[in-house]
Order: sequence, then C-alpha cells, then structure tokens
Amino acid sequence: MQQIAQVLKSNGTDGELVMSFRSIAPEDINLQEPVFIVFDGLPVPFFIESFTKRGNSKALVRLTGIHCQEDVDEISGKAVYIEEGDEQEMSLEEDGFAALVGWMLLTPSGASSNSPEDMELIEVGEITDFIEIPNNPCIEVETENGAVMIPLHEDLILSIDPEYQEIIMQVPEGLL
Repeated sequence: MQQIAQVLKSNGTDGELVMSFRSIAPEDINLQEPVFIVFDGLPVPFFIESFTKRGNSKALVRLTGIHCQEDVDEISGKAVYIEEGDEQEMSLEEDGFAALVGWMLLTPSGASSNSPEDMELIEVGEITDFIEIPNNPCIEVETENGAVMIPLHEDLILSIDPEYQEIIMQVPEGLL
C-alpha cells in the first residue's frame, strides 16, 4: 500500500470531504480503483463517487459509505492509500515544482555557514501544495503554527535533494 493523500476535513454536512494529496496529483487518481483507509490495522476499500479538484494538491471527494458529518469525523486526519503500483511517480524534471508536494522544507538557522553541507538546519514543515501564481509561484507549507505560503524563487533555494525529498530554502523574514 502506498499513501497518496490525507483526509483533512469535511466540506458541508452531507459526507463530502477535503483531501490533500502527497505524492500524486489529484487528476492522476484512477477513479475506477478503490482507495483504502486503515481501521483497526486493516485497509478498508472505498470507491470514489465524486471528485472535484481544488488547487494543485487538494480535492473535494465523496466516498462510498461516507454520508454524514459523523462519518467524515471518523476518518478526518486518516491517511488514504492505493495499492502499490497504481501510482505514477512525480519527478521534478517532468512535473516541475508541483512534484515538491510531500517534501520537507528546511531552512538554515541564524548561525549557519554558506555551504549547504555545513549548515545547521531547522525543519519548517511539509510542503502541502504548489500554487502557480504568474511571476510568483508559491509553496504552501504546513508548519506547527498552521499553513504558510512561501514564494518559490530561485534566489531563495539553497539546495534540492530528490533522494531525501528535502528542499533547503532561505525563507524571508516574517513569513514563519
């Protein structure tokens, strides 16, 4: 099983929910295949009844068997999986910065050196979305204080590590 998303919250009171996708773009989901949510250690299959993309990494979703607010409350915060092999891997070369969703954002501490290898790093949070704003692309990062939008400019990027799925950026003062 491969985690592809997380149930964030309900959208209304009739069982529709908001999902945030991690390693796959919402439009790449195979709507004919089930998704799985783990209950008591066992994966339970759900089929997608309706699917509306919201932004680059979120969607409004209606799953079979989820019909009311109480049902959504039971699965809020849970991971959503697909069977291994159903996912198409995203890459920076093919998908651009949208592939950073699910990566970890790090920033140097105040007393760091100029070399990325020697820096003392602070974990900012997980990148949850890529927002393509003309001439000002941004990433949304889930920090301990909530979601933050950070401009994704080449002058701020210190290093990108695809192997560990980490990006090191100099985050402008006042954004965190």
